[in-house]
Amino acid sequence: MTIKEIQEEIVDEFMMFEDWMQRYEYMIELGKSIPVIQETYKTDNNLIKGCQSKVWLHSELDQDKVLFTADSDAIITKGIIAVLLRVFNNQKPKDILEADLSFIDQIGLKEHLSATRANGLVSMIKQIKLYALGMQSKLNA
Repeated sequence: MTIKEIQEEIVDEFMMFEDWMQRYEYMIELGKSIPVIQETYKTDNNLIKGCQSKVWLHSELDQDKVLFTADSDAIITKGIIAVLLRVFNNQKPKDILEADLSFIDQIGLKEHLSATRANGLVSMIKQIKLYALGMQSKLNA
């Protein structure tokens, strides 16, 4: 699936819920299904700066696609990174870098997060794009 198709699927799923409590519960469930980072990658180098909670994100290149694993010590934050990984995992670096992230506004995620969690969301996206940029450089070398 393309990034755009995955985002449309997420928007459709979030629209099925009547209120934000149900959406938070759904995100928590998504957080339980993410590709979990190995303990050896839970290092300061993989900690996302700017998040109130601890969020570890690891990436590696598999042929021409980026594979992400992650974890967090907070269930909502783990749900947020799960939504992002669902969009970006197993995608080409170029596609990650060029992705339009309007789906975040469409599902109302930013406006329903505390200021510190919204900052964390931005930091997560920034780190994902930085990893993709690094991978794209490797592919171009």
